[in-house]
Amino acid sequence: MGSSEDRLSTLLGVFSGLSIFISCLGLFALVSLTIAQRTKEIGIRKVLGASVADLLLLLSSRFVRLVALAVVVTLPITFWLVNEWLQNYAYAMGLEWWLFTLPGAGLILLALAIVVAEAIPKAQANPVEAQRME
Repeated sequence: MGSSEDRLSTLLGVFSGLSIFISCLGLFALVSLTIAQRTKEIGIRKVLGASVADLLLLLSSRFVRLVALAVVVTLPITFWLVNEWLQNYAYAMGLEWWLFTLPGAGLILLALAIVVAEAIPKAQANPVEAQRME
């Protein structure tokens, strides 16, 4: 690789990591806001017999679906752009499907981990305290 490709690779790596970090902060903020707004609902559902797993599924399904939709939309675009970029080289390498789906699955798992980490304390909290807070 030439020095221009090395600089481009380093620059893309730094800005990709920065954008993933910023989007994780945004997702964390959205999850925190949603859970804070639904604290009373969570308490009522617990009183009516919802388990922690039911509450986690309720809270995480929306965010995981949105992240999965974003991954599904961006995968073909990314595949096409990388494929076009690689055509400029004399010795172009073939692209494998797992090179794109594995990071996409990792992002979905990261979103799930963020939601679960934020939702577990609220799902395990005493429902009476949730009603007193309101």
